[in-house]
Amino acid sequence: MTVCVITPSFNQGRFIQRTIDSVIGQDVPDLEYVVFDGGSTDETIDVLRRYDPCLTWVSEKDRGQSHAVNKGLQATRAPVIGWLNSDDIYYPGAIKKVLDFFDGNPDVDVIYGMAEHIDINDRAFEPYPTEPWDPDRLRDTCFICQPSVFFRRSVVQRWGMLDERLNYCMDYEYWLRLAARGAKFHYMQEKLSGSRLYAENKTLGSRVKVHAEINDMQRRLLGRVQDAWLYNYAHAVVDARIDRSKHPRRFVIELGLRSWLAAIRWNHSVSPDMRRLTGKWLLGR
Repeated sequence: MTVCVITPSFNQGRFIQRTIDSVIGQDVPDLEYVVFDGGSTDETIDVLRRYDPCLTWVSEKDRGQSHAVNKGLQATRAPVIGWLNSDDIYYPGAIKKVLDFFDGNPDVDVIYGMAEHIDINDRAFEPYPTEPWDPDRLRDTCFICQPSVFFRRSVVQRWGMLDERLNYCMDYEYWLRLAARGAKFHYMQEKLSGSRLYAENKTLGSRVKVHAEINDMQRRLLGRVQDAWLYNYAHAVVDARIDRSKHPRRFVIELGLRSWLAAIRWNHSVSPDMRRLTGKWLLGR
């Protein structure tokens, strides 16, 4: 059994060498590694050139991260696929553990493992909050860490590629879509990757946009948005406007109101659970 790893890249020159080293250092036979770069203007291309012929790379303008991953899916052939962003890393031995499990469990479509948040110097500072597989729970929170996910090519052949309309939650949408259509997931309780978390990265720096896109996606895919994500959106909006330490009461009242507005915007109604919870907030109980 062989594996391909796809790395979408854009102006991550300060990290991409560590990403590449973590892949080619996995010591698995016939590794197929491709980098699809969106036309970086930093040192990324110089780094990629140094790794010829250990990997295949293309640098050209694209339509974003989802498009870059999809180009990788179309350009590769290995039966197992990993997707590692250009600022994340695999831990030693990760791919071999995954391939061994896939080899012995032909009914499993997707494996996701444990992970850690790492800083700009690769130091782990907290565990990523992964959880055992529960498709209902997945609707409320994305407990799957994308760099610790591997899936069979048959998944792509049966259920398609990433949704290129999405800029932030393309991975979460994919897991929800696969779960809804019957893919079999397995949680591997092994640390497989380091997911980099720092102030400038795309998701952390755009919280309101991220949560709005998640809500749009859930409405489109599931027919309604889970209350948990409506709260998350409201919290991101209020957090950007009000200092909770200085105005705690105002913060809570605004959070309740924003949660209702989000429910009406995306679900056209407020659920009984949200009415009960936010009613307590507004009354100060």
